[in-house]
Amino acid sequence: VQLVESGGGSVQAGGSLNLSCTVSGTAYIEIYYMAYFRQAPDKEREGIAHIVPDIGIAGYADSVKGRFTISQDDAKNTVYLQVDSLALEDTAMYYCAASTSRCSGTVFSARCYTFWGQGTQVTVS
Repeated sequence: VQLVESGGGSVQAGGSLNLSCTVSGTAYIEIYYMAYFRQAPDKEREGIAHIVPDIGIAGYADSVKGRFTISQDDAKNTVYLQVDSLALEDTAMYYCAASTSRCSGTVFSARCYTFWGQGTQVTVS
């Protein structure tokens, strides 16, 4: 399974970006969860959004709720993260992740995910 990310960049505070993550090497329907994490320098990796591909239900961390939206295009095997109202504290490397099995713990735990994208940098100034 491979995850290829794109869409990061540098924006001013209040701006928006649309991140994407395309899955290959497995049928998209075989994935239990897709998620986005982010990691800022000297901070732990933080789960911020997830989606259940089979039913499309999404969940968000409090830090991004109301500003970020995760969605999917089954036909393109792609997950999107629309990030709006960006703030300085949103600056981080953003990673998408996939799990092909059920999580024993929280879906926002990095341990839940086996497959990771290469990361895309989001810088807010």
